Amino acid sequence: MEERTRSCLLKNRSALEQDIKTSYIMDHLISEEVLNLEDEQNVKVQATQKERAALLIDLILQKDNYAVISFYNALLNEGYKELAGLLQDGLPIISTSIKSSIDGLTPYVQTVLCEGGVPQRPVVFVDRPELLQTIRSELFNLEMEPGWITLCGMAGCGKSVLAAEALRNHRVISECFPGGVHWVAVGKQDRAGILVKLQNLCSRFNQGSQAYLNPPLNIEEARDRLRFFMTRKYPRSLLVLDDVWDNWVLKCFDVQCRVLITSRDRSISEAVSGNKFLILVQSGLSNDKGLEILARFVNLKVSCLPDEAHSIVQECKGSPLVVSLIGALLREFPNRWAYYLKQLQGKQFKRIRKSSSYDYEALDEAMAISIEVLEQDHREYYKDLSILKKDVKVPTKVLCILWEMDVEEVEDILQVFVNKSLLFCDRNKRSFRYYLHDLQLDFLTEQNHDQLMDLHVKMVHQYQKTYKNGFPSPDEDCIYWYSFLADHMAKANLKKELYSLMFSMDWIKAKTEVMGPAQLINDFVEHRHVLDEENSTVRENFQEFLSLKGHLLVQKPFPDIVQLGLCQPDSSEVYRQAKLKAVEKAQYGAVYLEWINKTTLQNSSSLVVQLHCDAVFHACFSHDGLKIASCGADKTLQIFKSETGEKLLEINAHDDEVLCCAFSPDDKFVVTCSSDTKVKIWNSITGQLIHTYHEHEEQVNCCQFTHSQRNVMLVTCSNDTLVKTWDLKGSNCKNTLFGHTEPVNHCTFSPDDQYVASCSNDGTVKLWDTRSGNEWKSIDVNEQCRISDDDEEVLLKCCLWSSDGTQILAAAKNTLFIYDASTGDMITELAISRYSNIQSCDISPTRPLLAVALSHNSVELWDIELHKRVADCSGHLSWVHCVQFSPEGSKLLSSSDDQTVRLWEINKVHSSSAVSLLQCMDVIFQQGDMFVLVSDNKKCLQLINGNTGNVMYQSNVQDSRICCCCLNQHINLAAFGCGDGILKVLELPSGKTISTLTGHTNAVQRCQFTHHERTLISSSDDATTRVWNWHTGACKVLEGHTERVKNFKLLRGSQLLSWSFDGTMKVWNFATGELVKNFDCHDGAVLSCDVSPDGSKVVSASADKSAKIWSLRDSMPPIVLAGHNACVRSCRFTWDNEYLATGDDNGEIRIWRVRDGSLLHICPNDVEIKDSKHGGWVTDLRFSPNSKILVSTGGYIKWWDVNTGESLQTFYTNGTNLKSIHVSSDFKTFVTIDNIGILYILKMIN
Repeated sequence: MEERTRSCLLKNRSALEQDIKTSYIMDHLISEEVLNLEDEQNVKVQATQKERAALLIDLILQKDNYAVISFYNALLNEGYKELAGLLQDGLPIISTSIKSSIDGLTPYVQTVLCEGGVPQRPVVFVDRPELLQTIRSELFNLEMEPGWITLCGMAGCGKSVLAAEALRNHRVISECFPGGVHWVAVGKQDRAGILVKLQNLCSRFNQGSQAYLNPPLNIEEARDRLRFFMTRKYPRSLLVLDDVWDNWVLKCFDVQCRVLITSRDRSISEAVSGNKFLILVQSGLSNDKGLEILARFVNLKVSCLPDEAHSIVQECKGSPLVVSLIGALLREFPNRWAYYLKQLQGKQFKRIRKSSSYDYEALDEAMAISIEVLEQDHREYYKDLSILKKDVKVPTKVLCILWEMDVEEVEDILQVFVNKSLLFCDRNKRSFRYYLHDLQLDFLTEQNHDQLMDLHVKMVHQYQKTYKNGFPSPDEDCIYWYSFLADHMAKANLKKELYSLMFSMDWIKAKTEVMGPAQLINDFVEHRHVLDEENSTVRENFQEFLSLKGHLLVQKPFPDIVQLGLCQPDSSEVYRQAKLKAVEKAQYGAVYLEWINKTTLQNSSSLVVQLHCDAVFHACFSHDGLKIASCGADKTLQIFKSETGEKLLEINAHDDEVLCCAFSPDDKFVVTCSSDTKVKIWNSITGQLIHTYHEHEEQVNCCQFTHSQRNVMLVTCSNDTLVKTWDLKGSNCKNTLFGHTEPVNHCTFSPDDQYVASCSNDGTVKLWDTRSGNEWKSIDVNEQCRISDDDEEVLLKCCLWSSDGTQILAAAKNTLFIYDASTGDMITELAISRYSNIQSCDISPTRPLLAVALSHNSVELWDIELHKRVADCSGHLSWVHCVQFSPEGSKLLSSSDDQTVRLWEINKVHSSSAVSLLQCMDVIFQQGDMFVLVSDNKKCLQLINGNTGNVMYQSNVQDSRICCCCLNQHINLAAFGCGDGILKVLELPSGKTISTLTGHTNAVQRCQFTHHERTLISSSDDATTRVWNWHTGACKVLEGHTERVKNFKLLRGSQLLSWSFDGTMKVWNFATGELVKNFDCHDGAVLSCDVSPDGSKVVSASADKSAKIWSLRDSMPPIVLAGHNACVRSCRFTWDNEYLATGDDNGEIRIWRVRDGSLLHICPNDVEIKDSKHGGWVTDLRFSPNSKILVSTGGYIKWWDVNTGESLQTFYTNGTNLKSIHVSSDFKTFVTIDNIGILYILKMIN
């Protein structure tokens, strides 16, 4: 502490000790971390007020300059202005050297603030030097390092004006923020609105630069871009976030920079980390300040104001907003002092709202007076503002449309309202934005309640008149219409217009492209009662379409919504409209695909939500069923609406993967646990961190609350072998439950909360008494039941109680064990699946139904009384980690490695057939017919009529899995190879086995009939290719490869090309078995080959990231196709022999000229796409007969224009990881199977 400051404090110590009350002063000092709780307690125990004050001053004298400044500010805030004045001259240099705002406003500062969008000083400005000095003192705390300053106070107290005024100082700008000041008017926003704010800010930073050509597409990308600008381009600059309502907004701007916040919420910055400083703005003006405002409005000295001025200030209750309203009136009518006082005192207007939470008792009176003095036409214009939405800033362009005026005319009218403090203006964008205070809007709505419908009608009709031929452009000024047009129509009772809008694919496309699907789903939910009057089925069609395809509608580039609509059921209105548009566009060359066998697929999920960017480990319903919380590998906690998927809250919760989450019984809190060994409790509404528990020593696997709201407790379990219970009233663990000897994977309270069940890798389920923490019972599953005969340990994944608490269920691998809870005796065990492990399970609260999450991408439902599987929920693309029933049991949620949470309607899930197709198949196209031969997961072979989807034949169950299959051209023979090396030839349609061929010693991966059909060729993992006379069983063995044969291809005559993981290609005469030619191609495995249609060349693609073109007719050296950055997995020549395409594991396709190996195109060429460009590996490529179109498979199917390299269409399959595609000779029909066993037969729409 400076000696001058210490002397000043000691000099005035006696006066301070005599007068100050310490309790509120200490609140301020503790909030700024000058004092701690121990200091506070020491002061409180002193006997008298003077002794408490003396000890407080002693504590301050032991601290630094910052403590004195904080003490000074506390005196000001608590009304001790005279005492604060005693310390004025002795304050540290950081405060005393800051001059007044007027003295510090230089041309340099004016330029910086103007460029940063800082609002100008209002027409009537009253200096509040104490507050300004406090703000500037805190701003200097950001000189050397980032931090958050929060300027907090109630609505209308002048926070924004004070923040702007504090920055009008040369020293503040030049020393603290040489990088500039950037003002963002935030307000009440949803995530879409915040994204727009971030986009505009990034655009402002990017002016004059080519660093970024496109705006960021999501908040995460925008935040990363903002971080770049603030650290690289504008270091040591200040970001001002004006009027922040929600703490999640701060996370969107959390880029480790210097931030000044204005807000009504003093806890707003608790959601972020870093240095924090709080400044409280007093809610009311003093009489002196109120009089000063009136004096400046009427251009008089305070001493010259009439006596009524004092009474008016008193009637305005100290509100700057109300004082400004009256002052603006008096400026135009300076002789009406008595009149306005009489109006304020005598008119008994009813309250704006009986339940109004606003403490402006005189606002309704002042509002009425302000409106009455407007000119008649201005009153009508102001009445039109009654239908604006709260917390929404309306662009000038919207009001231009409403009033059919030019921008300048509208701004002149609105400026009248602004000048009279009847409206607020945000001038920080290219166009001005206007908004009403909530109280003003409430008043207008009440005053004009009988005219609101007509006003909404006017708004809609003016919109329709302006945009009669389409929809608004997706720029910032037009987002208002996408956000609120449906709401205006509903409130105008314009039902036909609302039906036409909401039941339109054009509107769906336009709005989702601008705002994403969640708001549209909300529109269907909010206006459901109106839309269902027209057609509830159609409303359900559109809502289901958005719920199931919405996760695709946030991708870039924006998917073709018509193609997505074509995948809906034929009875859907979405499909009907999509089909009409597809037929129309196809006439002009557009590519659209009809999924002709989609009727065989039943979709039982009702909503797909993708908020995470990595695996979702856990998800749970709130106890009212309205919200869902999810957590995962991206370290975040997400909370969203269970009906629409709209995100409510996003929290960067932990430093490592978040493994579990759960709502408290009253839904006010959410608990999370993580691999970072911490357990955290969050406010489920605000995202505020309430508690952090850090007593586990290893990752915490599970966390659960009790069911009852009385005596709420928490249980957690960890890899440290411990189970712990927590009383939320304390900061430490209540009981530690010792007994497990290996990591504990799961824990849960019994329905009556009296017991806790836990299960562990030690093979035991333990039941504990909740109150005492003592072990009640131990069930040794490891001892009682081995899953197999090889003495493998039983690792218990999860455990749960039956709904009545009488039974305990425990899952290990693919088996579920059911025990009597009171005796510990096993009741039964259920083998859930042969090939998949149980990850999670849950019991319905209303029926004997068990849901099981499995590692093979699906969820199964079992009747636990009948011990029978009753349904199968397929749709996830990877491991399913979690399942949970909704509180009323009508819905089920599941979360997966595929980054999604899915909701399932229990009464809509289809009966389980337990049969899914595998990705080995053969397809024959024959004179308009097509036949698909495919294996399934039951080791059977199916022959499917591709036109009807009907199964024509199904084989018996085989002893080994089927790895490959093929048909002959006459569809009377089928062959298949198995994992045990056996091939079989069947007669069709009888299915009779007419030949069994043995010889391969490992799995057969490919088989094919030759053209004369008496010969069958097969290749195997045993490194050989065999040529069979399947009638006699005789075969020739083509030996020479040293590793697995990847595939083979028949050439002209009796020649065959094979390629292998040994990096070679070989040409054989399969009639004689002789090796004709050997190609040592690559340093890595040869993954694909193709032969040019003229038979002169062959291309090889390899894991060494290259492809090569070889001549089959001479010994010319190969042409090397270099440039891929990953394994080249597929290759294909065009039919005219001019070009070829290669595809790699990064999802990139390259098109080359064959004659010289020059590169023509890279598909896609969008440099903004950072993830895999094809949703995965490019596994197959096919050209059209005219060589103008290329189709490729990867995570989905894409069609490309060969001449330009541009994408023509994308078909998003339900699953992913497509292995191959079969194409008809006319390039009109396409057949493939995804990784979850769904068959796609697609026909191009002519």
